[in-house]
Amino acid sequence: MEQKEVELLQLLEKNGRLPADTIASMLDLGIDEVASMIEKLEHECVILGYSTLVNWAKVLKHESVTAMIEVKVTPVRGKGFDHVAERIYRFPEVKALYLMSGSYDLSITLEGQTMMEISRFVSDKLSTLDSVVSTVTHFVLKKYKHDGVVFDKNDDQDRRMMVTP
Repeated sequence: MEQKEVELLQLLEKNGRLPADTIASMLDLGIDEVASMIEKLEHECVILGYSTLVNWAKVLKHESVTAMIEVKVTPVRGKGFDHVAERIYRFPEVKALYLMSGSYDLSITLEGQTMMEISRFVSDKLSTLDSVVSTVTHFVLKKYKHDGVVFDKNDDQDRRMMVTP
């Protein structure tokens, strides 16, 4: 991969809404070159999509629950963890799935409307899979930072009392 492509990816990762002319001037390239690079990277599945980071806590009447689930599994002979992971990531509730090192094998990020909905997913869908040995569910209480973006910037103020002689 060329250095300019890596620089382009870094820019888009920080702000997927950057106009092509702005990217072109930042990379010292032509607008057509930037457009063709983006098209190439999308075609090669290097760029998989563009998303918006939303602070749902500030949206009235939008209530959801996010859970992070640690999963221990028995890998399938000849297929490893990929086969189990594929079965899990096909569930629409699953927002993210990672193979981990450490005391558990897979980490799942899940979203639901209620804690009960998430618990039903774990008990009815996840724990019934043959390869799943055990699960531990953690519920997100508050989001402070996600994808490098700090939520609730008002909390950045220094709230310590000023000490004067």
